[in-house]
Amino acid sequence: MSNEKAIKRKQQRAKNVTYYRVIYGDCDSMAIVYYANYLKLFEIGRTEFLRELGITYRDVEGSGFFLPTTEAYLKYVKPALYDDLLTIETMIGFVKRASSRFDYAICRGKDMVVQGYTIHACLDRDNRIVRFPDFLLSVLKGE
Repeated sequence: MSNEKAIKRKQQRAKNVTYYRVIYGDCDSMAIVYYANYLKLFEIGRTEFLRELGITYRDVEGSGFFLPTTEAYLKYVKPALYDDLLTIETMIGFVKRASSRFDYAICRGKDMVVQGYTIHACLDRDNRIVRFPDFLLSVLKGE
């Protein structure tokens, strides 16, 4: 197996699991999580995933790089409700030279609530797309 395939398989196995209790402020008038708030849960999962890999957004930005979201996809399966305990699973979908994708699954117990992904570009301080710096590339690739 080539090194690239081995890295890809390793990335697919790397996963962070974060728990989140739905608060009243997350919900609409029917005590159902407002659809846009799932993006906040994606961000929580992504932040904790990076932290588990040994890096924070503060570290990345302090080094002069930024990871704005350029694309987001969500598939709503079942509603989450006020006071539900949700599991946010986050994995790396892919890493390219200047972009990466994070995949998410949000569950309530064994029930899938939402699944989706976000794609992020790597920008420098002048908002130009740049290649990932080596330190970040190795973290994202699990090296």
